[in-house]
Amino acid sequence: MEIAIISDTHLPRGSRALPDACVERLKAADLIIHAGDFSRAEILEELKRLGPIVGVHGNTDDSLLRAALPESTVIGVGEGRKLAVIHDAGASQGRLRRMKARFPGVDAVIFGHSHIPLHEQAPDGFQIFNPGSPTDRRRQPRHTMGLCHAGDQLRFELVELD
Repeated sequence: MEIAIISDTHLPRGSRALPDACVERLKAADLIIHAGDFSRAEILEELKRLGPIVGVHGNTDDSLLRAALPESTVIGVGEGRKLAVIHDAGASQGRLRRMKARFPGVDAVIFGHSHIPLHEQAPDGFQIFNPGSPTDRRRQPRHTMGLCHAGDQLRFELVELD
């Protein structure tokens, strides 16, 4: 199972749009995960036309998104694996430990909010992953998104879009 992961798209905003390379990966994926800060509900509807999507609302999302999407969710993927999705995973200090405690029994937590790509793994295999942003890199050198190859294990990959 191939999962395309994005977060912090903050659309629409001026002429900003999802990069073509991102859209191609979203269309090719078996599942799209958006970790919040779509900004407006029509972006969720546009993403639904690209493929099946799981999303959570973020701190900048409009009231329609907040009503339609949960703050966090847990889904089954691959061969008996579980992923949690949340927008804001809190301060970087202790984040891996905190997310493992908040979502017991999951294999990984996907989050956004900071726009800073991150992949950390605990000694027992538990992982956290932030795909960065495909549209708003802030102080990061590149626009990014993520992929998760889900089978009997979860393998995350950061994709640079420019």
